[in-house]
Amino acid sequence: MNPREVTDYLLDNPDFFVEHAELLGTIRLSNPHGKAAVSLQERQMEMLRDKNKQLEQRLAELLRYGHENDSISTKFGPVRVISQRDPYALPATISRGLCEVFDVPHAALRVWDIDEAFRQADFARQVDEEVRIFANSLTAPYCGANTGFAAAQWLGAANSATATVAPSEGPTDTERQVESVALIALRDPQAGPDAPSFGLLVMGSPDPRRFHDGMATDFLTQIGALASAALSRLLPH
Repeated sequence: MNPREVTDYLLDNPDFFVEHAELLGTIRLSNPHGKAAVSLQERQMEMLRDKNKQLEQRLAELLRYGHENDSISTKFGPVRVISQRDPYALPATISRGLCEVFDVPHAALRVWDIDEAFRQADFARQVDEEVRIFANSLTAPYCGANTGFAAAQWLGAANSATATVAPSEGPTDTERQVESVALIALRDPQAGPDAPSFGLLVMGSPDPRRFHDGMATDFLTQIGALASAALSRLLPH
C-alpha cells in the first residue's frame, strides 16, 4: 500500500485505533524537534501543545489590538472632538488627532455642500466630482495602496496634519511619500447610512503596509461616525 491508500483506509475506518489501541503506544514517530522517536500519543500531545501555543499567541495579539483600540478611543474620543467649540478649527482638530493616535504623518479632510458661512475655509476647497462619486461609493473605509488617489493631493508636507496643497500637473512630494492610505467617507448621521457623503477623510503613510486591504476597518468606521457627527454642525440647517 502506498501512503495515500494508508491514509484513505484510516479515514474510512475511524475505529481502527479503538480496536487496536495497543498500537498507540508502540508506533514510533520521528520527532520534528530533533529528539528521539516518540510514540503516536506523544506526537499527538506535541501537536496539541503547538496548536495551543498558536492559539495563545493569537489571543495575545487580539488582546493587544483591543488595548491599542481602547487607547486610541481614549485619545480620540468624543470629549476631545466635541469640546472644540470653534467649527472652523474642528477639521484641523480631527486631522491632528488622527495623526497622533494612528501615528501617521499625514491626515486631512475636505467637506462639501456645507453651510454658506464655512465655504471660504481651506477645508471646503473645491473637490473634483470624481472624489465625490468615490466617497459616495464607499460603504466601508478603504485601506490599501495609494494608487494615485486625488484625495492624496490634500495631504500636506511631512509631519503636518493640516496643510493643503494646490492642484498640480504631476505628483507632489507628499504624494510620492504616501505609499498607503485610509479613506473614510463622511455622512450626516441623521440622514442614515445610505445618505450621500458630505466629505472625505484621508490618512497617509510612507509605510506600504500601514494601511492594507486585509486589515479590519471596524475601528476606522467608528472614527468616521464620530468625525461625521462632529462635522455635521457645518451642514446647512
